[in-house]
This record gives sequence, structure tokens and C-alpha cells, in this order.
Amino acid sequence: MTLLFRNATILAMDTANGVAPFTGDLLIEGDSITAIGKNLAAPGGARTIDARGKLLMPGLVNAHLHSSETFFKGRYQGMPLEVWMLYSYPIVMKGPISERLLYLRSLLTAMESLKAGVTTLVDDFFDPPAFDINRLKRVFDAYDDAGIRANVSHCVIDKHVFDTMPYLRDLIPADLQGEVQGPSISVDDYMSYSREVLASQHGRAGRLGYMVSASAPQRCSVEMMQACVSLAREYGVPYHTHVLETKTQAVTGPEFYGKSLIGYMDDIGILTPNTTIAHSIWVSDADMALMGAAGCSIAHNAISNLKLGSGIAPIRRLLDAGVHVGLGTDGLSSNDTARIFEVMRFAALLHDIAAPDTERWISAADILHSATITGARTAMLDKTVGSLEVGKKADLLMLDISGYDYMPMNRLDHHLVYCENGSNIRMVVVNGEVVVEDNRLLTVNEADVFAELQELLPGYLAEHAELEALNARFEPYMRAMYRRATEQDIGMNRYQGDMPLWPGLNSRAG
Repeated sequence: MTLLFRNATILAMDTANGVAPFTGDLLIEGDSITAIGKNLAAPGGARTIDARGKLLMPGLVNAHLHSSETFFKGRYQGMPLEVWMLYSYPIVMKGPISERLLYLRSLLTAMESLKAGVTTLVDDFFDPPAFDINRLKRVFDAYDDAGIRANVSHCVIDKHVFDTMPYLRDLIPADLQGEVQGPSISVDDYMSYSREVLASQHGRAGRLGYMVSASAPQRCSVEMMQACVSLAREYGVPYHTHVLETKTQAVTGPEFYGKSLIGYMDDIGILTPNTTIAHSIWVSDADMALMGAAGCSIAHNAISNLKLGSGIAPIRRLLDAGVHVGLGTDGLSSNDTARIFEVMRFAALLHDIAAPDTERWISAADILHSATITGARTAMLDKTVGSLEVGKKADLLMLDISGYDYMPMNRLDHHLVYCENGSNIRMVVVNGEVVVEDNRLLTVNEADVFAELQELLPGYLAEHAELEALNARFEPYMRAMYRRATEQDIGMNRYQGDMPLWPGLNSRAG
């Protein structure tokens, strides 16, 4: 396909222009941007689009998402991570989701993402208890059919769940512990599985890739994590993991290893430029220095962190330390939407309460970088997408900037971060193909997908409700563990406000 956009306002997000807009034409030939300038000649057969009053900008990058949560949107509230996971990732299971629903779940995730302006998503896929390449292929099939760019993992855990959090072995009765099986995959098996996926799916359709994911340092053996990092570096793909999302995890490091989880990762050699850390809330100054020195990245999930009460990440200090910061929704159960524009607004406002020094507040320009070019860096795709430059893949959005959210136009970067919610998107292009136009998805029949889901989901959710009842038996012990961990004084605080952590705890002061 050849597309020529004429007289557009262009937000390139490249080194030369950053967030400074300019007016010009943009030419796409095949899957790439081939020219940006004034009065470009239209090649034969090109579709010419009058983009007056429109903005062209890079497609948004969702740096961290779990498609396995998409059917639990709007289902849970009032739960911290450790309790919420009992229901969204049950520890007592009956069997995996059907392959058809697995495909539709991934497809729905991509559909919602594309219509919200997300052209690249990072799916930290989780599919217990087995590692079946045919099932993972169904996820790739869905993303291929939808037309989105995606990095997909198959997240691995090789420690028993009760050995991944402090105090649980002492708190949970032995009979209940006996109901929960441990992981069944070895390091060698996961490496073989990952190499097979890399050989068969990586690079598919010119926009799909595989990344290596060990869930978290407290959930995996040293051997597993080191093997994953080695494989990621061999193939030049991300090593995706979760670190220090909650205070419980901040307590876990010293309890298990005598040091922070970041310090532990550094000791065993898994902080690298390939390493992307989801969350990074309860990090110390020493942790941030190690992360910056290693050149690693984080995915900041502002809304998910608020919904689960995990805390507020020290984003300005992470940026100052040299850490690459992208933006993620996290799963659609802990966030409830796939809208990165919404995450942008929250992340831009949230950190203004960190300190009164306005010079240190997160700017709209910071947020736009995190949503585009730096977000692409966290996925190791910044040489491919994330900015509008000749030679890069043609992943972009066209927005109408003539309406309410831009009237009057003051500063474009401010309007995009503080006013835009995705409703002004008029076109989404991925890899040179128009996938959304005038709010209509062109790659998938949305009505057919919704009709099939309405038929299949009631039965699936009824089965999941049975699992929730089984797993609810563990909730009192998880809450006891959570309270015990959060009561610890660890020398830092990432909660907001001056309320005591628990009723009455402030009575001991003064």
C-alpha cells in the first residue's frame, strides 16, 4: 500500500524535533516511511489523504500487558496484588482456557488496543499449567489477524507459589498447602520451548516477536533467570520481568536474600540493557543507581498500581538515574482498559504530588516520549518504531485536532497528554496498513467477534466463579501475610497520604 498524507501537522518524536510539531507531507510505501517534507510527489497508485486539521504522530506503545486478564475486566475491586492474584491467576486450577477462547481473548485485546491508538503491545502472556507451542501460536494468530505489532512472551515460574512470598509456609494450614501443585517445567524444557517459538513465530508478519519472560526474581530459580537472560541477549530480544511492585515484594528481598530484589538481580547478572522491569515502585536510591548503570528499562503502570494500592513509583528519580521509562496498562483486570492515552494523563498528573519542586515534575514531553520512542526502547523496538522518520516502519496515528480537545490550540504536547482520550483518532496505520479508519476496525469483523463472545463467555465465567470459590479459602492467609509485610519498616514509603498503614498503628508514635 502507498499512502501520501498532505499538509498534516506532524509530531515526529525524533531526535531533531522531539515534541515540536511541524507541517508537511508524509509518504508511506509498503511497510515503511519513505519521505517526510513539503509538496512531496505522489507515486502512481498512491492513496492521497488531505490531512489539514489533522495530526500525525507515532503509534502508542503499551509496554506491559497481560492478555490473560482480558475477560476479567471490571470484575475485582478492593484487593491488593497478592489477594487479587488468587482470583485472576488462581493457584488451584481445573484446566486451561479453551483454544478458541484463548484466540478470541487475544483478538479482543488487540482490537481494543488498536482502536485506542496502541500500535505496539507487549503481552506478558501466562498460560498455566503447561507450555504448549500450539496454544501460544493461537495468540500469535490473533495478533497477526488483528494487524497489530506485538512482543509476546510465555511467562515462566519455576518455584512453588508458597515459596515466592514471605510467611506463607507458616500461615497456611498444611492441608490447604497440599492442594496446590508446584511448577512442572525445567530450565532445559523452557529453553527448548523458547527456541522453538523463536524459530517458528519470531518475526512473523514482519511485526510479531517473542520475548523471554521469567516472572520475577522471587518466583524463579537463579538458573532459570540466568538462562533466560542469556537467551534474550543471544537473540536480541527483551528479558521481561516484574520487580518491586508491592511493599510485600520489598520485604521479600531481605527476607529471602538479605538484600533488595534489584541488588539480588545485579549479583546474579540479570540487570542488562535487555532487561525490562514492570512496575519498579519500591526501589531504593541504590536500586535505581544499579538499574541506570545497567541500562535497563521499566514499564510504568500508573493506573494498575493505583487500583491495586501498590504505591507510586519514583519516576523522576528513575529518569534521573538513566532508566528508560515506558508506559503500560498492565492487564485489563488491574487496569480495566487498554487506553494508553488514559495512562498518559494519570502518569503526568500523579507525580506532581511527589514534591513541591515544580522543576522536578514530570512534563508532557516526558510522557509523550515514554508513550512512543522510549516505550519502543523498553520493547527493544526503538530502531523500528516509536518515531516518524524515513526508514522506520509506518506505525502511526492520525488525529483530528480541530475539535473540543484542541480548541483553542495552546501547546500540542499538553493537549495530547491532558485533553486527549483517543476519541479523536481518525486513522491507525501499522506496518504500512490502515487497520482502523473512522472508528472502524478494518481487519476484523467486530460484530461477529462480539456475538461469539456473548455466546461463549457466560459458560467460561461460570466455571471461573467456581475457581474463585476454591481459591477464596486462601484469602485470609494471603491478607495476613500482606498485613505482616506492610507493617515492616523498610526505610522508605511509596504510599500516598498521612493515614496510618493500619488503624491504631499511629497511636504508638509520640
